[in-house]
Amino acid sequence: MKHFGAKISLILLTFILLSSCNAVKRVEDDERLLTDNTILVNGEKIKEKRIYNQLYQEPNTTFLGLPLQLYFYNLAKPSPDSLFQHWLTKEPQRKERLADLLSEKQVVRLGNIYVNINEWIKETGEPPAVIDSSLAQRSADRLKAWYWNNGWFNTETGYEIIPTKKKRAKVNYFVTPKEPYIVDSITTRIASIVADSIYEAHKANSLIVPGQQYRTEDYGTERERLTSLFRNNGLYYFEQENLSFEADTINTDHKVNTAVIIQNRQATVNGTATRIPYKVHKISRVNIFPDYTFENRNDPVTDTASREGYHIYSFGKLKYRPRALTDAIFITPNNIYSDEQRSLTYNRLNQLRIFKYPNIQYMEDPADSTGTDLIANVFLTARQRYSLGFEFDISQSNIQKFGIGFGGSLLIRNVFRGAEILEISARGSIGSSKDAANDTDRFFDITEVGVDMDLTLPRIFFPVSTESFIPKYMYPFTTFSLGASTQTNIGLDKQSLTAVMNYRWLPSETLTHLLDLVNIQYVRNLNIPNYFNVYRNSYQELNDIATAENVVTNEGYFVINEDGGRNLIIPEGANAFLRDARIGEVENLTNSQVQNLNDIRERKNRLTEDNLIFASNFSYILNKKENIYDEDFSRLRVKVETAGNFLSMVSKVANLDQNEDGKYNLFGVNFSQYAKTEIDYIKHWDLGRKNIFAIRTFGGIAIPYGNSNSIPFIRSFFAGGPNDNRAWQPYSLGPGSSGGRNEFNEANMKIALSAEYRFNLFGDLNSAVFVDAGNIWNALDVVEEEASTFTSLQDLEELAIGTGVGLRYDFDFFVLRFDVGFKTYDPARPEGSRWFRDYNLPNAVYNVGINYPF
Repeated sequence: MKHFGAKISLILLTFILLSSCNAVKRVEDDERLLTDNTILVNGEKIKEKRIYNQLYQEPNTTFLGLPLQLYFYNLAKPSPDSLFQHWLTKEPQRKERLADLLSEKQVVRLGNIYVNINEWIKETGEPPAVIDSSLAQRSADRLKAWYWNNGWFNTETGYEIIPTKKKRAKVNYFVTPKEPYIVDSITTRIASIVADSIYEAHKANSLIVPGQQYRTEDYGTERERLTSLFRNNGLYYFEQENLSFEADTINTDHKVNTAVIIQNRQATVNGTATRIPYKVHKISRVNIFPDYTFENRNDPVTDTASREGYHIYSFGKLKYRPRALTDAIFITPNNIYSDEQRSLTYNRLNQLRIFKYPNIQYMEDPADSTGTDLIANVFLTARQRYSLGFEFDISQSNIQKFGIGFGGSLLIRNVFRGAEILEISARGSIGSSKDAANDTDRFFDITEVGVDMDLTLPRIFFPVSTESFIPKYMYPFTTFSLGASTQTNIGLDKQSLTAVMNYRWLPSETLTHLLDLVNIQYVRNLNIPNYFNVYRNSYQELNDIATAENVVTNEGYFVINEDGGRNLIIPEGANAFLRDARIGEVENLTNSQVQNLNDIRERKNRLTEDNLIFASNFSYILNKKENIYDEDFSRLRVKVETAGNFLSMVSKVANLDQNEDGKYNLFGVNFSQYAKTEIDYIKHWDLGRKNIFAIRTFGGIAIPYGNSNSIPFIRSFFAGGPNDNRAWQPYSLGPGSSGGRNEFNEANMKIALSAEYRFNLFGDLNSAVFVDAGNIWNALDVVEEEASTFTSLQDLEELAIGTGVGLRYDFDFFVLRFDVGFKTYDPARPEGSRWFRDYNLPNAVYNVGINYPF
């Protein structure tokens, strides 16, 4: 109670200190601080963000009702240079004493530091939003323009500044829209017969629709649509300025009669400026220069090739197969000119990572007397064939207290003359554990070494053509990956081999498809006898059962401690006790103890068994984010994976023998067989002024069948951590209400929900408040413990809830994140005492991460 009172007092004191800050400290006597804007339309207050965005002045940003950025700004001194000089000369001989102590140069530097600190405070904070009547009038005029652009041509606007208290005021804006104007007839005045025919063929797609309210934006987007339409249908010389609209509203009873006006293009003929009709241009020839540079631009061509109407010219020996180049070019000979084809070509060439500075130029074909044929020249400058990369990092995790990672990579471009990229990388790490299982004196007791090789082809590699359903405008890639690693650590030590054949293609700008046709992973455990040294909780639970008063077993399995207690010998005694219990040679075990031993045995078998996973998976990714600065978007990822079906079919066809459990064994390993699916949805809302509300929902389940009764550890789900439920450490949450009693808790079903409100504190420092909910469960697998399994919708009551706050500092190229999570609802506690029982700093979880969690 004493600590609780101290916390309440601290909170109240902080609140009083913040509340006592004088927001109008930097506001002059004849000025007023803007506290609120209100827009009244026909006398009624509105709340539409898009209309409030028209105002030129907004109140200072607040957090919990307090203008923290303004308070921070007010900490700065108005004239720091003068203040420092005044302080320096206020006391006799102060300047001389400081000069003797520091030197005159250091005194000057001290003054500069004082000035710079105050300038930084000003730049980081937010100056007071002092009401400016001229800006208020401009805001009223802008509101009038906004309503005019949305069809209310006779809108009247005004404003009123209303004082509230000392040096503070709010502004009310008054809007009277009157009757809106409606789009009525649409006519055309198109001088070019060719342009008129293209317009008529596509006028059904017009964004100016009779019967709808007038919007200036519709006319702007229609102008862009028509420009794109003409330039993608052969009108190479069409320019947007030759297209205009005429809107007639005179005596029309609030109707807008629209005329679409397209003039012929301007040109110079025989030295005279004139206008000539548009023509439909076609591509007569495509020339590709794959090794063009500024230095060799005047050199003679020494090597040529042709393919399907494309002509390739090289200044040296041609280093590319013709198909590798033509597949990346969407400008097609004998087709009409299209801007879209040029954009697709630029995008594809940049994706290849083979060339830099692609340049496409068009010229009229001198051999064509009609003036409609164009020659497309594609100039490509090759990147360096070889690239080296190195990386180094320092890390910390729940497994190691200190780790050093290092690696290097070699990238080879155009390795087989088909615009392929081969990347060979090696990685290694050493670390120091913090686990009692390590009984050596070595500081670095964790090591990992790995080698990976990726070969990327700019096409779908398949025995039959896929062009009919994955055309080249979907930017297809095929990647072959091979990897091997060996790991020696505080755990079981592992060797792993991976082989992946992946396809990637983009049906649209927002949609990505990923297909792992083959995804093979083999994992071998090297130090199985160390199991009970690593998983100490399992060992302790096993030892408690073995040393229980009712249990009768072989005393040779134990070692006697100094205090007279007994401990099972690792690994011999622990493994022998488990074996004896399974075959019935341990006496007087209760049903509960038998069940617990079965759980321990099952978990040990699953975590120590070698894994052979032969899987295929498909991912559907719909990402509406337009660029890295877009904060109003959604992202949906759906992944489906199956494993073991091919190996199961081969085993049956080959009539392989099954073991005593009815499982097939390949290369000494029971291969895994399961079906797995994941759904991940993220949505961001931009609330303006650096305020973002973001949510994430995730659901996943992996169901074993056939040759498996459980999911491999490396394919299971876990909960907790900096990108999950931040009130729990990684692997410490769940399954269900079991309490996370194991060191690495995992299961085959997961639900995760998160919501986060992000806001700016000052400068590049941002903050967030968040709520995370979720858990993992076992479902339809070998685990039978009721607390860990999901059997009905009632188990959703075991969703753990964590809440917290965080700080984020934006370094432009990445965001450094610090979060504090509190256990708000803990399903591991008894029912009736799950809410707010550990909601305090001693039980908080602190997370450090890079970039946002979702």
